[in-house]
Amino acid sequence: MSVMQLFDLTGKVALITGGTKGLGLQMAEALGEQGAKIFLNARNPAEVEEVVAQLNARGIEAGGIACDLGKPEGNPVATLVDAAEARFGTVDILINNAGTTWGQPAAEHSYAGWQKVMGLNVDVCFLMAQEVARRFMIPQRSGKIINIASIAGLKGNGPNTGVFTVAYNTSKAAAINLTRALAGEWGAHGIHVNAICPGYFPTKLAKGLDHVSETIIRNTPLGRVGGEDDIKGLALFFASDASRHVTGQAVAVDGGYSAV
Repeated sequence: MSVMQLFDLTGKVALITGGTKGLGLQMAEALGEQGAKIFLNARNPAEVEEVVAQLNARGIEAGGIACDLGKPEGNPVATLVDAAEARFGTVDILINNAGTTWGQPAAEHSYAGWQKVMGLNVDVCFLMAQEVARRFMIPQRSGKIINIASIAGLKGNGPNTGVFTVAYNTSKAAAINLTRALAGEWGAHGIHVNAICPGYFPTKLAKGLDHVSETIIRNTPLGRVGGEDDIKGLALFFASDASRHVTGQAVAVDGGYSAV
């Protein structure tokens, strides 16, 4: 198989949660450019409609629905997967990208905030993987699941940083080990499960870190923050046959920040 064939996604269907902006949109563009059909969700209907139109205008076959995965009422996980199946018939690639955070010191941390973060970053991540695997990937004995974790899942926050994200850090550590556990259990079904651990990207989710961005840059070997194309390569690798002998891995995309 040629290198071009290894990275070719023609005919594959990718379901991307939170796929209308930031890292989710980067990955939608990357996989779509390699031939995948894209189905995505976000909370805002107008936003979904706009991004789907943009992707279609670029020659990427795309669809999507508006649903809030963070609100379990009405079973939004099943609703989203139903809609993807109705549009494209199956799901070959799942990217669990939707996430949230909560900034508050641990001693005063709201339990409601803790539940919100764990609910979307861990529970929904598992439930999406379970639904897609059970419905499509296990029967077809193939599939690619990519969980978007974070380097925050690899460590705590340093003292005197002004960063208080105990729930987020904990949830992303859970996402990393969920990745390993699912990879171990589902490898026999031909399902690959890997995680991407982004460092600081100036996205809406990371706005609370704006005040420490210069410190992050100073402590990053490559001397820069994540850009608008920097997640695409690894996402494509994990989604394609190029990674057919790779599973259960969590790879940082952070300019070397977590390595030093």
